[in-house]
Amino acid sequence: MDLPRIFTIRESSHRIHNPLTPGKLAALGQALYLAPGTRVLDLASGSGEMLCTWARDLGFTGTGVDISTAFTAQARARAIELGVADRVRFVHDDASGYVADEPVDLAACVGATWIGGGVAGTAELLARSLRPEGLMLIGEPYWRRTPPDEEAARACHATSLADFMPLPELIERFGDLGYDVVEMMLADQDSWDRYFAAQWLNMRRWLDRNPDDELAREVRAELTAEPARYARYLREYLGWGVFAVMRR
Repeated sequence: MDLPRIFTIRESSHRIHNPLTPGKLAALGQALYLAPGTRVLDLASGSGEMLCTWARDLGFTGTGVDISTAFTAQARARAIELGVADRVRFVHDDASGYVADEPVDLAACVGATWIGGGVAGTAELLARSLRPEGLMLIGEPYWRRTPPDEEAARACHATSLADFMPLPELIERFGDLGYDVVEMMLADQDSWDRYFAAQWLNMRRWLDRNPDDELAREVRAELTAEPARYARYLREYLGWGVFAVMRR
């Protein structure tokens, strides 16, 4: 049980595996106005930056769950580095079936709603771990501008135009599911640049070190094509945000 290697090659230097910058991540935590001691469950927690920094800066406690052995190891190391290993723990497991032993104050899935088959299923999964008046965080793409055709949508890493909605419709979707949107933090184009450009550097450095690896041809093809494709399509059309919601 693990992520394919290509994911960890692309994001080997990333502490945040989505297009939030450290400043936006910190601002989001502060904007929630949650008390020290807030208990958090972070599904698909990646390298643990959200949970670790919020434990350090805001006094939160909690558990992160991720399917990647590499990212889970990085998260545990980050907890030790920031001096919060006594307040947070990281579990290598399939987040798609994970439910907390006791209800938490904040349940999050930031950028991996595939674990629940989409927004609705992920909200349902998170709700199983959340106390009745708790807060839920869901990170999800949306169309910043609607692509002109299916080819452009696929170049934005969607399978079709129908995969994502414009921002107003995404917010309305949460309402349809019975939630109030109470806060949001949106990536901007600079946030996307920081996220994707770091992938290109990671891939190039990996190629320089591993020219004969069985994945070298795949990584080389992606690095050759991706920067221009990103600039032409994803940077222009795709938005991304984290939405804080509460059950009505």
